[in-house]
Amino acid sequence: MPDVYGIMLDAELSRAFDVWSGYLNARTGEDPQVRARLRDTLLSARTAAAEGESARARALVAEMYDDARDAGLPWAPVSSGPRAADREARDYAKDELRQVLSVALREDLDSVAIYLRVTRRRLGAASGLDAATREDILYVSARAGMALDLGHLPAARRELERLEGIARRCGVER
Repeated sequence: MPDVYGIMLDAELSRAFDVWSGYLNARTGEDPQVRARLRDTLLSARTAAAEGESARARALVAEMYDDARDAGLPWAPVSSGPRAADREARDYAKDELRQVLSVALREDLDSVAIYLRVTRRRLGAASGLDAATREDILYVSARAGMALDLGHLPAARRELERLEGIARRCGVER
């Protein structure tokens, strides 16, 4: 099985490199010394990533966000929230995943994702669900989403079955 988690981490770095490169190549009129320092840090982060030191590269990118915030650069990129960051990394990882996952596996994962979305939507529209049940729906959906992101079909199917069990208990028809 391919290292899908590693692909996602690499995608996060690629996205950050692209965002920072775009910003640093733009003429914003902001403090040239800070921008030069950010350029150097970006170069160091890219070098670290190329040498297989991903943890160091991520630390340098985090340092860039802090440095830009501390310098008060109004046009500098800001860290995305966890959901947005995951969504953006998934966009970057799609092409790479297409190369390492078989067509059959991708189709199976897509099928589970569709069933998951439909079941979750039906449960969300159901009336009379208590807070604990709604929390279970969110939890199982998140686990299923994580399994899909990691390309782990058996786990995704297992979580979909758990969600369908909740739907049956709640009287939500398929």
